[in-house]
Amino acid sequence: MPPTNSTASARRSRRTIACQTCRQRKVRCSLNVTGVPCIGCTQDRTPCIVITRRAQKSEKHDGPVLLASPQSPDQALLQTPARRVELPAFQVQPQQHVPLNVEATATREAYDIEDEERNGDEIAAAALGQPRRVGEVPFYTGDQTGPVSTLDICLPDHSLPRHCLIPSNNQATMTDDDREYLQKKGVFTLPKPDICEGLLRAYFHHVHPIMPVIEVDSILNYQHHGRLGDCNFLLLWSVFFVAVNFISPRLYEQEGYVSRKEMKATMYSRAKCMYDNGGERNKVTLLQASLLLGFWHSEQDDHMQPWYWTGIAINLCQMLGLHRDPDSLRYNSSITDRERRLWRRLWWTCFFRDRWLGLTLGRPLRINLRDCDLPMSVSADLLSELDSIPRAVSASYIPQEFPKLAEFWIILIELSQLLGKVLVLKNQPVKSKSSMGEINALEAQTMRCRLPDQDEHGLTPLAKFYAHHVHLHYHALLITLYRPSGSEHLDNLALSEQGSEQQRLQSKADAAASKSTEILDILARENLLEYVGPMTPALLIPVMQAHLLNCKYANPLSRRFSFNKLDMCMGVLEELQKTYTVASLFRGIFIKALQQIFPTYTASSPLSIPHQPIASLGDPIDSHSDTVPIETTNGECNQITGDRAGSSMPAGFIDALIDENSIFDFLDTWNEI
Repeated sequence: MPPTNSTASARRSRRTIACQTCRQRKVRCSLNVTGVPCIGCTQDRTPCIVITRRAQKSEKHDGPVLLASPQSPDQALLQTPARRVELPAFQVQPQQHVPLNVEATATREAYDIEDEERNGDEIAAAALGQPRRVGEVPFYTGDQTGPVSTLDICLPDHSLPRHCLIPSNNQATMTDDDREYLQKKGVFTLPKPDICEGLLRAYFHHVHPIMPVIEVDSILNYQHHGRLGDCNFLLLWSVFFVAVNFISPRLYEQEGYVSRKEMKATMYSRAKCMYDNGGERNKVTLLQASLLLGFWHSEQDDHMQPWYWTGIAINLCQMLGLHRDPDSLRYNSSITDRERRLWRRLWWTCFFRDRWLGLTLGRPLRINLRDCDLPMSVSADLLSELDSIPRAVSASYIPQEFPKLAEFWIILIELSQLLGKVLVLKNQPVKSKSSMGEINALEAQTMRCRLPDQDEHGLTPLAKFYAHHVHLHYHALLITLYRPSGSEHLDNLALSEQGSEQQRLQSKADAAASKSTEILDILARENLLEYVGPMTPALLIPVMQAHLLNCKYANPLSRRFSFNKLDMCMGVLEELQKTYTVASLFRGIFIKALQQIFPTYTASSPLSIPHQPIASLGDPIDSHSDTVPIETTNGECNQITGDRAGSSMPAGFIDALIDENSIFDFLDTWNEI
């Protein structure tokens, strides 16, 4: 039941009495119960400073001040100027145990309990339809087993919404020590205006089309009015961090960095500092930042990798209830259409990352679509915010092809849904025979996928790259569907049919890998590799593994062709490793794999394969000339030679790399090297 006016008034008066320290910390003060000093200052051994009325100026305090009339302090402060009165600090002897006032502590605990109960009352009131007020934030009450479902018992004829808005307690809180630390780390010092402009333009051209997680009009309106410093610093540094991948060398050199990777590491460091110490409590902002920070790769920070950050983002999504349709029971008038569009984009971006990281890393899927009923996102979810931006600003920062790129993003989400079904079929803990019926059903669904026309007339270079980018995802999906079944017995098939059916599936996987290699060739020839983003190197892995499989098992002529395709992919990774650490990691793995099959292969120059039969896996390896590019902590790429480059691999390394049952789970093997 909502509190009565008298009760609410009494509660408000208690909450407004606080010493200066408690006000700054935004914590509850016990002045109205214990007097001065309050319990917090007593425990912290700090001066208890209060703001008193001017009417009390003739009064001189030699001891603690007791506020005798706490009914309306806010009104008094508005009527007369305030002055600071510093009271004597609570004096204790060094290393002397200070007994707490048991009665005051008990009173404070009782008051805290009352405040905690009030939080539950506010949640229940919001679920029952309390009118929305300024400063409220989304809250998900949970499914039928959640505590708020208790209200359903009392109102069986009413369907209560699971998404509501509650009074906001999410203001960012920051101590003076945190602020000083962040200041020293450079968090409050933005790049030069032209650098910020270039970073924002790079972000909206190259990141936002595949990661539409921020509200475009908000950040661009700040930029347009010259108030970028008023923008949320956590979100701003996260945007800058991922945008560095696409700026020109002139910009990072102008900012004083020697490499793109060095600037990227600095941007990430500032975003991470703000995430940890900035006091941000808005879950939507934390979710947006987590998705962007999920592009971080570093040898020195291996636990803060895409898997970690994406997991945080998914957790925040589920805490906010973004996986659920807010209008599933009835239209929820407390949620705005703007919020609906943003929630759909955030949830389906998390879903997209979950599926493709699961493929790349060979790890379990975190999102179960059976728990979700949020409607599919549409291109209008990305385009609606552009109406709030001045035309000149939109033309300066938003690519003209953005409506088409929004359609491409929807296609990627549809492909991700199919990928999830394929991974569920292939990654069962207890390996069972693959049913041809299941494979054929998934194959039929993939054949119905709508894909962009790569040869459409009039495509700009940016739109052409993203069309190819969608096709790279599609072919990776096909390889995942077909290749793992190549060495398995297929259920519901006679033994006489097993060989021919496996050959058909393997041929389709090889065809998809060849198509991907052709796309890479186009990207290289048409100078489109500069548009490659952080997620693209992982799309090369299934392609390269398919070629590697043929390098080992195919006939001599097919081996030569497969090697040439694989070497082309290695060349692309060599180009991408200038920007992306993960490309260096993948290339180092495949260098070692190739040296198991072609002992004379080196990383520094392509191998001219002789006409004699290709060396077997057991041939000795000449390791003294091997060089493996490894990225250093400062972002530069060095060459490791000698023992490290030519060291023996874990037993069965090459088989593990191309093993159909663990097609992408090879990073753990690399850690053993």
